[in-house]
Amino acid sequence: MAATITESDIWDALEEVTDPEIPVLTVRDLGIVRDVRIHEDGLVEVVITPTYSGCPAMNTIEINIKATLQEKGYDPVKVTTVLSPAWTTDWLTEEGRRKLKAYGIAPPQGGSVSKRALFSEETDIECPHCGSTHTEMVSQFGSTACKALYRCLDCREPFDYFKCH
Repeated sequence: MAATITESDIWDALEEVTDPEIPVLTVRDLGIVRDVRIHEDGLVEVVITPTYSGCPAMNTIEINIKATLQEKGYDPVKVTTVLSPAWTTDWLTEEGRRKLKAYGIAPPQGGSVSKRALFSEETDIECPHCGSTHTEMVSQFGSTACKALYRCLDCREPFDYFKCH
């Protein structure tokens, strides 16, 4: 089977692997799949980067990648985790950002690696329910460590904001 496998086939199959914490996003939407390699012996290797070090969903994602590819007849499958370069929300696809908003999670609105960002004005976060930017952070920590909890001051609905990093 090794001669018939293409990287494109593997990338297409990865569209079926979703994030266990945000099931509307695929691993491709998240941008955590860094590379796909097909070795001469037929081994399919998928290289991933966690959204943050210690993300509890990564083990499940690895299992789901292997299971999905094996169900499609690709075997053996190896998932390799790399930590450098570190994942950034810049790697989210535009489709992923659209899916987050439709799901009720405000997508990241840009990030900064500068420590000076700690002293800048707070970014206006758009409510995914009504579109208002009249919002406030309730807690730096939302339903998962990668999200903050916000509330819209217009429609009064709470929502998660996917943090930038």
